[in-house]
Amino acid sequence: MSDAGTQTPDNSPIRRTWLMRALDWIERIGNKLPDPAVLFLLLMLLTWAISALLAPISFTTIDPRSGEPLVVNNLLAGTAITKFFADMVGTFVGFHPLGVVLVAMLGIGVAEHTGFINASLRALLSFTARWLLTPMLITVGIISHTAVDAGYVLVVPLGAVIFYAAGRHPLAGIAAAFAGVSGGFSANFVPSALDPMLQGISQAAGQVLDPTLELNPLNNYFFTAISSLLIIALGWFITDRIVEPRLADTKVDGDMTDMPSMEGLAPNERRALRWSLGVMVAGLVILFATALPGGSAWRSPTGDITAFNAPLMQSIVPLIFLLFLLPAVVYGYVAGTVKSHRDIIEGMSKAMSGMGYYIVMAFFAAQFIYAFSQSNLGALLAIEGANWLRSAGLPPQITIIGVVVITGFVNLLVGSASAKWALLAPILVPMLMSLGISADLTQAAYRVGDSTTNIITPLMPYFPLIVVFCRRYVTNSGIGTLVAMMLPYSVIFMIAWTAFLVLYWTVGAAIGLPLGIGASYEYALP
Repeated sequence: MSDAGTQTPDNSPIRRTWLMRALDWIERIGNKLPDPAVLFLLLMLLTWAISALLAPISFTTIDPRSGEPLVVNNLLAGTAITKFFADMVGTFVGFHPLGVVLVAMLGIGVAEHTGFINASLRALLSFTARWLLTPMLITVGIISHTAVDAGYVLVVPLGAVIFYAAGRHPLAGIAAAFAGVSGGFSANFVPSALDPMLQGISQAAGQVLDPTLELNPLNNYFFTAISSLLIIALGWFITDRIVEPRLADTKVDGDMTDMPSMEGLAPNERRALRWSLGVMVAGLVILFATALPGGSAWRSPTGDITAFNAPLMQSIVPLIFLLFLLPAVVYGYVAGTVKSHRDIIEGMSKAMSGMGYYIVMAFFAAQFIYAFSQSNLGALLAIEGANWLRSAGLPPQITIIGVVVITGFVNLLVGSASAKWALLAPILVPMLMSLGISADLTQAAYRVGDSTTNIITPLMPYFPLIVVFCRRYVTNSGIGTLVAMMLPYSVIFMIAWTAFLVLYWTVGAAIGLPLGIGASYEYALP
């Protein structure tokens, strides 16, 4: 990238700032790393070697999951090697993001092939101001948390398409959407399955110290809802003032043949869009009507519709498949872009062929994540970090900031929100309760740290997929491209969101504004 000739989205000349040059350097270094698939393979081999070196050491660290001293498992032992090969196929096939991505892309692929997405975006852009696209996209990304992982396969790629169709850089659309979906993971206006999952772990951890402790599943709701406004505002500023200007001279050299333009809809396209959107609305009405009754089969055995074991939550991806497939088929037949069922299958096949590179990366990512989990190295780092924080004896506000920082660091290595909190909560929650800090506030601090570094770690299961999306538009995109693009979001989100948590705590405690329903800031030992 040169220092001269760079243009902003509004065609005004800019000079490359020190921040832009620093991010360019990070991108160049990052892209010199091996291909992501090979990188995961090398990390797996490194994990094997480190596990073999640490396995003979007897650690005094107590594993909160078992109550026993933590043991690092030697992955080079004969039994571990044979188990690795025996489980290899199952590890790959059972890699959660793989099924989510491929099933969702079947429906989305047909929607792209028939022109349904193209027409929908052109209609959207006809009445949405160009300058409002960024906050709109981040808001949709935040709301997508309600549908578990749907945002990664739906909102992020559509963000690129929307920005490109509006004459903006598609990678900036990916960055804004990824920031909303993943960087603001714990900010949401709408309760999601994550709320009761974290609350259950926090409550169990707190009951070690106080067996009578009970927490509400929405104990962080007010904080996370208001945090949504913070993330939208920050993401809007970062995208339009930092990320997109830096991308101004990054050439879009991918295959743009299927990309929408700003041209108005033809009469047949307008008619087809009305029919297809009608079908989509009808499908959503049927879904809501069947899910609302208390005894609905979509609900969990306890009657909760947002629980992880609720059939509705487990069916989000198949529902996305259907809610795109059916309108897309209707659009295709009405608009004349589909002549027979063979065109539908062609759309699915085309979508799957575009996922070939991701499938290869997913294979190696799955094997690495399996090995890292089996080794217990992530657990060792997480528990030792929490123990260090406990022994530091810091003031309450600094301790809460420490929880955010340690969680953010552990998040670079352990992707699952539930797995991290299951490791950290049994240490952090009782520790902070003994200092007079409630489990509700400790959980809120965890959620800030758990969100802000998602977008810069290649070990996050969906990170390779986002790289694939970037390569569709800029063919030489790599890990460095995505890390450099998302680093401003990660750093600014962590600093500002942590400061907001401390401010919310201070003001909320003074005026009686709780973190969530039935939540508190302080804890007094009985």
